[in-house]
Amino acid sequence: MAHRVSTRAEADLDDIWLYVAKESGNIEIANRLIDTISDRFFVLAGFPYIGRARDDDFGPGCRSVSVGEYVIVYCVENDDALILRVVHGRRDLDALFGH
Repeated sequence: MAHRVSTRAEADLDDIWLYVAKESGNIEIANRLIDTISDRFFVLAGFPYIGRARDDDFGPGCRSVSVGEYVIVYCVENDDALILRVVHGRRDLDALFGH
């Protein structure tokens, strides 16, 4: 089992880092947050079915898991976790996924 991070999810991580670094004025806080989120990717690689099933929201095999104030949206493909997005929990997930 493994994980893959989509280009969009990588861009999400960059955006999160920039926002947190700017708002906090401390790049170490931003680094720790990104490390915490990235660590969860490895957990999902080992246990891809631990997230909440979101087939109806994001498509077949898709799930979500929270990390602090953020939500990782991913799909399970051949027991691997494909990370689709990493977004703040207050974002409108339906709008992000075209619903």
